Amino acid sequence: MKNQLILLFLLLIGSNSFAYQLEESTEDTTELRAALPVIHQSDTLFFLSSNGTYKTAEERVEAISNGITSVLEKALIDFNSFETFRDGDRIRIVYEGDAVFSIYPEDTVGSGLNQQELADLVIESIEDHATTNLGIDRITQTAKRIGLLLALILSFFLVIRLLNAGISRGNTWIYKQVQKRIKGITNPRNRFFTMARLADFIRIVLRFIKWVIILILVYALLPIGFSIFPSTEEIGLKLIGYVIDPVKAFGDALISYIPEFIAIIVIILIARAIIRLIRYFAREIEAGRFQIDGFYPEWADPTYNLLRVLVIIFTFVAVFPLIPGSGSDVFKGVSVFFGLLISLGSSSAIGNIIAGLVITYMRPFQVGDRVRIGDATGDVVEKTLLVTRLRTIKNEDVTIPNSSILTGNTFNYSANAKERGLILNSSVTIGYDIPWRKVHDMLLEAADRTHELLKEPKPFVLQTALDDFYVSYQINCYTEKAEISARIYSELHGHIQDVFAENNVEILSPHYRAERDGSDATIPPTSEKE
Repeated sequence: MKNQLILLFLLLIGSNSFAYQLEESTEDTTELRAALPVIHQSDTLFFLSSNGTYKTAEERVEAISNGITSVLEKALIDFNSFETFRDGDRIRIVYEGDAVFSIYPEDTVGSGLNQQELADLVIESIEDHATTNLGIDRITQTAKRIGLLLALILSFFLVIRLLNAGISRGNTWIYKQVQKRIKGITNPRNRFFTMARLADFIRIVLRFIKWVIILILVYALLPIGFSIFPSTEEIGLKLIGYVIDPVKAFGDALISYIPEFIAIIVIILIARAIIRLIRYFAREIEAGRFQIDGFYPEWADPTYNLLRVLVIIFTFVAVFPLIPGSGSDVFKGVSVFFGLLISLGSSSAIGNIIAGLVITYMRPFQVGDRVRIGDATGDVVEKTLLVTRLRTIKNEDVTIPNSSILTGNTFNYSANAKERGLILNSSVTIGYDIPWRKVHDMLLEAADRTHELLKEPKPFVLQTALDDFYVSYQINCYTEKAEISARIYSELHGHIQDVFAENNVEILSPHYRAERDGSDATIPPTSEKE
């Protein structure tokens, strides 16, 4: 009983040295066991000797001291917020729901108190210490914190001043360096790219950089300033969390996304290899080094483009589910929106593309062919999936949508010109008083005089009509050069006039009215033969 009173006295008044508690043995003998003090700011609060859940009693005492310190450093401490509750064989002491430390059955040995009484005594000891010593200490700590806050604010303004000076000097230095390097680009005639505008641009960029740095500094210093005072420390932690939590979440998401990213890279590499392989075969077929029965060399490039588009589409379909957020409602809404725009705005374009593919494989004409499409006649200079471009003999470029070509008639003058020859024809009307055999001979003579007309197959004449006042004759002759058919026609018509004039035969077309006495024929004077 005497030993218990001594231990209780030590618990109430505290001590800066080790105390010894008595422990009765089963044989009614006692032995001293070393107890370690729980100290806060050089003041011993109480003694504990058991290890608890720690390896040593020293570790446990240090953890309890830190927990009590964190509670007593709060700006407004409410001792009514201390509570105790039993957790198995121990009693937990909590403050505002957070556990501070626990009292184990071994801590009561030799004290004559049960666990609950010892826990109440410990809380009372903490309250007495806080009431006696924390007033002056709190004022001192508050003064230190205010000093730190003022130093932080002064440091911030000093950094801003240095930043402004650095931005000003950097602006001047960058302007001079850029002026040296691009001096030859600026000239009086270049009104857009002037040194004044360059200076304004550099100034705007540096100002933007300055404000970005200021915002970063403000956001970095705010948590530090709030953490100086215990009452605002939670605000600082929240501000830090607003940055750290998204960065951490992004890092975790990035790490977890690595397998999908690798799958995307593999799919893209495979698609790229397939496209390269298709392009290789297309180039070989187009150059004639690789031949496939029924597959024309001019099909190689459009087929390659078509297969490339298909490979890209299949690649996108395979990659799309692996894109982050592809399953979200927002992503789906955007996809539907763009799909609707494409379907509504490109119906005619899709029609032209399909028509272009059909035209490509129908092979109605090739680049360089002389064709007539609708009212336009000229040489094909370009074929695309959307349009076909012709160049007329007047150097006029005509752009025709492929859908119009597919729904209309196309005349190709060059398709058979090399193998069978293109037949050029021209008609004249001659009166019945001229023997038709003589007319045939004159037309054939005119064709024979015309350059670029083939001798074989031979030209021939057709009588196409027997009208009321004249007979219609048509001269037909062959040529291999459809691209200069207009010049050949012009030369042929000139020779027809010359031959008929030489033979005193009047051409009755075009028709005209004139007062004539019938004594002379209307024949122009003959010119020298070429």
